[in-house]
Amino acid sequence: MAISSPGIGSGLDISSLVSQLVAAEGASTANRLNRKETEYLADISAFGLLKSSLSSFQSTVSGLKSLSDFQQRTANSSDSNIFSATAFSTADISSYDIEVVQLAQAQKLISKDGYFATSTDTVGAGTLKFTQDSSSFTVTVGASDTVEDVRDAINSATGNSGVRAAILVVDDGVGGIESKLVFSATTTGLDNAITVEVDEDGNSQYNDAGDIDATGLSRLINANVEESVAALDGKIKVDSQLVSSSSNEFSSVLNGVTITAKSVGSGETLTVAEDKASVTSKINAFISSYNTLVDTFTSLSSYDADTEIAGALLGDSVLRSVESSIRQYITSPVSGLSSTFSTLAELGITTGDDGKLVLDQAELDEVLESNFDDLGAFFTATNGLSTKLDSLIEGYVNSTGIINSRTDGLQTSVEGIQEQREVLDRRLGSLESRLLKQFGALDALVNSLQNQSSFLTQQLANLPGAFNPRK
Repeated sequence: MAISSPGIGSGLDISSLVSQLVAAEGASTANRLNRKETEYLADISAFGLLKSSLSSFQSTVSGLKSLSDFQQRTANSSDSNIFSATAFSTADISSYDIEVVQLAQAQKLISKDGYFATSTDTVGAGTLKFTQDSSSFTVTVGASDTVEDVRDAINSATGNSGVRAAILVVDDGVGGIESKLVFSATTTGLDNAITVEVDEDGNSQYNDAGDIDATGLSRLINANVEESVAALDGKIKVDSQLVSSSSNEFSSVLNGVTITAKSVGSGETLTVAEDKASVTSKINAFISSYNTLVDTFTSLSSYDADTEIAGALLGDSVLRSVESSIRQYITSPVSGLSSTFSTLAELGITTGDDGKLVLDQAELDEVLESNFDDLGAFFTATNGLSTKLDSLIEGYVNSTGIINSRTDGLQTSVEGIQEQREVLDRRLGSLESRLLKQFGALDALVNSLQNQSSFLTQQLANLPGAFNPRK
C-alpha cells in the first residue's frame, strides 16, 4: 500500500488547508440549517405548551358540563357524635328530626367454662356447620385436632360466610387458666347471627339424637356455647318513624341520603341543602384555569421592545384562531338557553383590562341563593357555555386537531433538516476528496520542479568556466 503524506513535497500543510476550505464551504449552509432546526424545535415546544394549557382548561370546563355538578347537596348533622350523613345530587332539600335508638352489633359466641384447659386440647371428630341468614359452610374436625386446629380451620374455610374464630385464655376460677373458643360474626345485624350445628356420628344429619350427647365434638356446641355479645340491628327514628338496618348505615330512608349512626341520642337534626360552596369552588377553578390559559396566550404571542425578544408563536395563525375563538365564547352571550342568564357578567364574572376573568363574589352568592338551578343550566345545557367550550377545545387538542397537524408538520421539517445535513456532509466529503487530489497533484508538481531545479543547478555548476565559489 502506498503511503501518502500531503504537503511533503511542497512543505505546505495541505490537510489543514483542505479542512479549512471544506469548513468554510459548509459553514453558511450548516448555520442556516441549525437556525431553522432551532426555530422548528422552539415552535414544537410552544405548541406543546399551548396544547397542555388548553387540555388543562378543558378538564376544568368538563367539571362544569354535567347538571349533577350543580345539584350537589350537603347533609349537616346537628351533632356528628350522634350521627353523620352524606347526600347526593338526588337528595331532597329539607330538614329532619333524628334519634339514634340502637347501634348495630356483631354477635359473639364463646365456649362455656371448664371444657378446654389449654388451646392444645383435642376437641373430638366430626363436622361443624355454621349458618348466617341463608349462607352456610362446614368445617371437618379430625379426632386429633386441637382447639387451635379448629380455630384455624374455621378461619381458612372455603365459603366462610363471615365467621372469625379466636382463642381466649382466661382464669378458670380455681387458680389456673383455661382456653375458650370464640366465634365472632364479621358483620353486624340480626341477619348475620351465627347458628352452629354439629354432626358427630357422621350421618350428615346435624344435631340429631347421636349428636347431642355433650361428648366429643358435641360438647363444643350443644348447650356449651353461650352468647357473649348479642346480634343487634341498628335503629333510628326519622321524624319519629322507626327504621332498622343490619348495620349502622341507613341508605334507603331518605332519597339520596345516607345516615350513619354513631351513638345513641335524640333531639338532633339533619339538614339537607344545596352545596353552594362546591359550585363556588368549581367556578373559581374555571376562572383560575382560564386566567392561566390567558397567561400562556400572552407569553407565546408577546414582544419585548427593549430586549427585542418575541414569543415563540408571535403572529402565528393557529394561536390567533384559538385565542380569538375562546375569548369570543367567554365574552359573548350564550343563546338558546331557558336559563335566566346568558352571560358570565350576569353571574358576577367580568373580563379585566388584561383579558383575565374577575369574580364579584357577592354577586355570585346572590345568584346562588336566588337562581341556583338556572346557574347550572347556563353552563350545562346543550348550548351552554361549558358544553360549547369543551367542543371547541376538543377540535384543537384531539389527535387529528390542528395543533397536532402543525406539530407533525414541524417534526417532518426537523427530519428534513437532518436529511439536508446528510446531503451537505456527502457534498463536503466529495469536495474534500477533490481538493486533496488537486493539492496532492500540485504538491507532486512542486516537488518535481524543485528536483529539476536542483538538478539543473548542479549541472550548470559543472560546466567549464562556470563560477564555482568553492574553488
